[in-house]
Amino acid sequence: MKKQSNLSKLIGYARGHKKLTLLGCVLSGIAAILGLVPYICVWLVARDVLSEYPNVAAAKGVVKWGWMAVWFALGNIVVYFAALMCTHVAAFRTARNIRYAGVAHVLELPLGFFTGNQSGRLRKIIDDNAALTEDLLAHNLPDLTAAVVTPVAAIIMLFAFDWKMGLLCLLTMVLAMVCMMSMMGGKNAGFFHQYQQEIEKMSGEAVEYVRGIPVVKVFQQTVYSFKAFYAAISSYSDLASQYAMSCRIGQTAFLTCINGCFALLIPAALLLSSGTSGWAVLADFIFYALFGPACGAMINRVMYASESVMKADEAMMKLDEILQVKPLTKPEVSQKPKGTDVVFDHVTFRYPGTERPALSDVSFSVEPGTVVGLVGPSGGGKSTAAALIPRFWDVEEGSVTIGGVDVRKMDNSDLMKQVAFVFQDTRLFKVSLLENIRMAKPGATLEEVKAAVHAARCDDILEKLPRGLDTVVGTKGVYLSGGEAQRIALARAILKDAPIVVLDEATAFADPENEALIQKAFGELTRGKTVLMIAHRLSTIRNADKILVMEKGSVKEQGSHDELLAQNGLYAEMWKDYQQAAAWKVGKEAAI
Repeated sequence: MKKQSNLSKLIGYARGHKKLTLLGCVLSGIAAILGLVPYICVWLVARDVLSEYPNVAAAKGVVKWGWMAVWFALGNIVVYFAALMCTHVAAFRTARNIRYAGVAHVLELPLGFFTGNQSGRLRKIIDDNAALTEDLLAHNLPDLTAAVVTPVAAIIMLFAFDWKMGLLCLLTMVLAMVCMMSMMGGKNAGFFHQYQQEIEKMSGEAVEYVRGIPVVKVFQQTVYSFKAFYAAISSYSDLASQYAMSCRIGQTAFLTCINGCFALLIPAALLLSSGTSGWAVLADFIFYALFGPACGAMINRVMYASESVMKADEAMMKLDEILQVKPLTKPEVSQKPKGTDVVFDHVTFRYPGTERPALSDVSFSVEPGTVVGLVGPSGGGKSTAAALIPRFWDVEEGSVTIGGVDVRKMDNSDLMKQVAFVFQDTRLFKVSLLENIRMAKPGATLEEVKAAVHAARCDDILEKLPRGLDTVVGTKGVYLSGGEAQRIALARAILKDAPIVVLDEATAFADPENEALIQKAFGELTRGKTVLMIAHRLSTIRNADKILVMEKGSVKEQGSHDELLAQNGLYAEMWKDYQQAAAWKVGKEAAI
């Protein structure tokens, strides 16, 4: 099966506006032909005037040819304007359809997709790349059509009056095309793709640099301390410089060719005028002297159109990166869970594009109304296991079940109603605190929200904000600390009142005061619920009904706190290290 070109894919997004795009291209081709007629009219005027010289007043048809040139020029403008109106409408609708398609597809993707893709990058791919296609469809595609139609008519016109002069003009056009192709082919063929990659890399590193400016100031470092940012700038600069230098000869030759036909026409006219009517040769010379540069402008139009084709091609490639990510399968018949127990049955999972499994043959259960803690070294698979419960990803082998039903056989909305989760990276939207909390339960009353706020120990946060729950986060200097944001997230989870709660390092960014309040909020959130809690601070899961110790994607130990200490294994070693760290204080070393 023949692979569909990116341009065909782009036109496909026009849907019902394909006809407008086609009509715009046809009108552009007609406008291009109309634009050539005034040059013929100029030749006819020159012929009539020079044939009667010096009695110019006796020349017939001058006024007629002059007005014909004006009308055809106006016709060219009107038809070309109509062409651009058609293509602009189609271009804007196509860009809109691309954005809709991208966003609609993203909404179907698993939640885990967003943990590995920054929102800024997704916005650039969907929104900015859709905008890149507008210039191609609105301007360059009709110009490209005109650039294809014009040479056919131009070649006929070049040989219609004097084939020798026409051949010279055609020679300069061919040489200019060869020069243009030399700049865009060979080692420069993949330049635009590399250029876009370098811009993305430099943009990403710039964001990281700006975020790290406080560190730079504190430690009195220079920009060179951010080697990745500096390397990205240097790489971009080197690529742009190399491309510019590689094109210097081709560009010089290209400009010389498209503007050099006049230099060839003068000696040709002098040679042709000997032995023939000099006035007739002069009329032909005037025509070719005017028409030659017009052919050069046509070639320039081809070059700019081809650049837009490359941009649109790159935009469609980037969009395909997202569109080719498969959404999770939906069950034909959604099954309802018959309880709130969570069971991992020989689960193996690896992230897309990786070889080593993040989880390998993991089995455990969380019984209804119990608290199970997950601990272990970083990278052990704790967060991965937690993410499989709300189906951020699908398991590769084995199954994750809730109430005896595989999560893959549950409708996504039903699954989300079963699980509330609070992660260490809290996401608050730039809306009021009321709207942030109410997202967990859109139909909640104000009294229900206030009760959740109180249960999450957020009363002190609202007291210091002039507008209370109506305060918009992130505006006019209103920002929350990490611990305060965690408590707002807990209020959201409490309001949801789901039977299963997943807590992933929920106290990671909290200071001691906030941690104490969060621990009290945990009591409200987890009362009577099935809880899976991930923690680095072992004190937070000491009283859990069961503790699982994970390392390298596998469950190494499990049991209560006392049982694990008695085993004198990995957990006992971690507990010892934790106690030493908790007891450590800043002090002065004894003098040696």
